Amino acid sequence: MNANKSYGFGTRSIHAGHNKDAYGALCTPVYRTSTFEFKSCQHGADIFAGKELGFAYSRTGNPTVAEVEAKLANLEGGEAAIATASGMGAITAAIWTLIKAGDRIVADQTLYGCTFEFLSRHLPQLGVDVVFIDCSDEAQLKAALTDNTRIVYLETPANPNLKITDIRKVAGIVHGFKPEIKVICDNTFCSPFVQRPLELGADIVVHSATKYINGHGDLLAGFIITDADTINEMRVKGIKDMTGAMMQADEAALVIRGLKTLPLRMRQHCASAMEIAKFLESSDKIEKVFYPGLESFEGHEVAASQMDHFGGMLSFIVKGGRAAASRLCDSLELCTLAVSLGDAETLIEHPASMTHSTYTAEELREAGIDEGLVRLSVGLEDTEDLIDDFRQALEKI
Repeated sequence: MNANKSYGFGTRSIHAGHNKDAYGALCTPVYRTSTFEFKSCQHGADIFAGKELGFAYSRTGNPTVAEVEAKLANLEGGEAAIATASGMGAITAAIWTLIKAGDRIVADQTLYGCTFEFLSRHLPQLGVDVVFIDCSDEAQLKAALTDNTRIVYLETPANPNLKITDIRKVAGIVHGFKPEIKVICDNTFCSPFVQRPLELGADIVVHSATKYINGHGDLLAGFIITDADTINEMRVKGIKDMTGAMMQADEAALVIRGLKTLPLRMRQHCASAMEIAKFLESSDKIEKVFYPGLESFEGHEVAASQMDHFGGMLSFIVKGGRAAASRLCDSLELCTLAVSLGDAETLIEHPASMTHSTYTAEELREAGIDEGLVRLSVGLEDTEDLIDDFRQALEKI
């Protein structure tokens, strides 16, 4: 790529970060090695001291992994990135690097179940003060900020009810109170094709790249994207010394392959999700549909202001509660009953008993997660086939 030219997202998803090897390989080689040979003792010492760029051990860097890191940084608009072994690897490595006992984290109350478990159950045991609020409520956010606040953490759209938070507004309030506080946004539900939180004022973006970024359901991966200095600190503390959650070269090569089709896949995911959301909203057996693209959705206007598209995720509540929701899920023939999201296959799940089972009943209510809520990751099948599948399943309720 010509560094002096401005390329579109699709072009960058293919070419950004690519380094031609000595043999002219079109596809990125997989450097399946744990360690790297030094030219001399001084060469090794200089790499460890940070005086010279290079690779020493694959827990801190690998040529295949470095390429996918450069690609994600480019697509998200960040200076640098770290590729991790999973989404939770990214989240924990980022947070561990930034906090110490006595610090405060302000987190939105609607989060992925494992993130909520980490923040609500585990960090407080180590002396970290974690408070959960509705980050879209300006008064709650302002009241929660204190001198010892280090991180404000949110998802938008949030998992699983697609709750929208205005990233610009949150970042403005937080940085106005104390510029050093890091706003971390989980962008998994969107991918950088749909939304880029750094452009909206967030400081750090995290991803479960297991989902849309890879797109094929065949690996676990994660990313942290932010400024170069913070990434360097996280690579040493959060990855090398604390979690060891480094992405492997084989997974990096697969993510690179998946990214080449990210724009094509996301356009289809988004288009199908909109049609299915409209169909479900028209059904007299559905109580409510949660999808940012619907004008009836509470966060529609904010979503339209900060998202380029409305994504491939939606949720809905079936009339009749949890029993009716289970009946619907069990009656689907084409949609797959499974957790995760962002795959070619359409995946459906029941958050209260699956991905968000870490929440108590009271916590579910506070987070706005109905026990009858169903979460749908719309895949790449023909849209009309998916609608027909829902039509026949709804008739069985």
